[in-house]
Amino acid sequence: MWLGEYTHSLDDKNRITIPRRLLLGLERDPEGNSCAILTRGFEGCLFLFSEQGFDEVLKRLKTRAFDGAEERKMQRLFFANSHRLVLDTAGRLLVPEKLKRLVGIEREVVLIGAIDRVELWPKATWNAFESRHSKDFDDLGRVLSGEDPAALT
Repeated sequence: MWLGEYTHSLDDKNRITIPRRLLLGLERDPEGNSCAILTRGFEGCLFLFSEQGFDEVLKRLKTRAFDGAEERKMQRLFFANSHRLVLDTAGRLLVPEKLKRLVGIEREVVLIGAIDRVELWPKATWNAFESRHSKDFDDLGRVLSGEDPAALT
């Protein structure tokens, strides 16, 4: 489970140091290196999954190509922008240039622990999102409680 907010900067090689607390949620390959799946996310961020966490997401997704054009479109856009990455011994993750451009990451990145994933946000985008939606926090309580919004009306 990942929690918390961390701000880090990309280095000149497009690498970001993953905080130790977040690294602990990643599996290791046979050589002992931490591995992760980095994907395009929603609302202007990237998603970072452990390999096991990504497998769990795949179980919940419809991944059959014959389900329809919309499903195929999402599969193409999602999986074309999903990368299995091996972190270096310093715990740095190389952010592919294409993903960096897709969400507008320049230098400062905010990492948000979101239970089953870590979200990587350009700092300005995260600040704007948090500012815009902080006032909604109390109203969003029903999401955490699992209440059916239709039953509340």
